[in-house]
Amino acid sequence: MKTLKSFLLGLTLMVVGIIAKADEPEAAKLSKNYAIATYINAMAQGKTEGLDNVLDQSAKFSMLRGKKVLSFSKTDMLNFMNSNANIAQNCTVNTSVVEKESNNDVSVIKVDMQYTDFVRSNYVTVTNTGNGWKITNVYTVFK
Repeated sequence: MKTLKSFLLGLTLMVVGIIAKADEPEAAKLSKNYAIATYINAMAQGKTEGLDNVLDQSAKFSMLRGKKVLSFSKTDMLNFMNSNANIAQNCTVNTSVVEKESNNDVSVIKVDMQYTDFVRSNYVTVTNTGNGWKITNVYTVFK
């Protein structure tokens, strides 16, 4: 009986260790570069896998259209992106760091999508939320 208890305790500890280890790759994925790459893949290539994980629950999306600012929630954006899944945009994408806070917890990345007749510039705010780097704000302008 004592051997059976020891065996079950060892088995339980092993299972808990495996489950805990399984969470590490997900946490490692939520880096700043992963968040931006996932956003670009969704916007430019229609590859929405992982987008939900890199968008903060309170993420806000704003778009300047003429003199009017349109605002969208995370849910609005995910619904739009999922309805346009696997549709690649005919554009080239360039990124640049606009601002990096000295505490290394917030960055603003400019994502330019160059089309034939115009440029869509997305100013993406990426924040270290404690649960990994997540997109908290995207402001879009057209030139």
